[in-house]
Amino acid sequence: MEIKVIKTEEEYQRALKRLEEIFDAPIDSPEGDEADILGILIEKYEDEYYPIGLPDPIEAIKFRMEQMDMKKSDLAKIIGYRSRVSEIFSKKRKLTLEMIRRLHDNLKIPYDSLITEY
Repeated sequence: MEIKVIKTEEEYQRALKRLEEIFDAPIDSPEGDEADILGILIEKYEDEYYPIGLPDPIEAIKFRMEQMDMKKSDLAKIIGYRSRVSEIFSKKRKLTLEMIRRLHDNLKIPYDSLITEY
């Protein structure tokens, strides 16, 4: 396959099909190199035409809590009272700058995810 920038949906589909064919190629082979380059080109095309937005901040917090096996009471220790956690989860209260900083520092949630409108 000739490697070139993916500009159309048809080229994108062909690149996906080709990548599927050579996906398991040895790393230091010509097909392995082709797979690496195709992966980069496909990612660039998808970033431009199929962007994935940032998650809702509340959903990001819930997801991270689940990953860390945290309870609401654990989160209350980070951002304040348990009632405040309930208000935030029900979207009756917005996250403050201080809460965002604490969530970022303690849960390692990216700032971009925490400051997104919801």
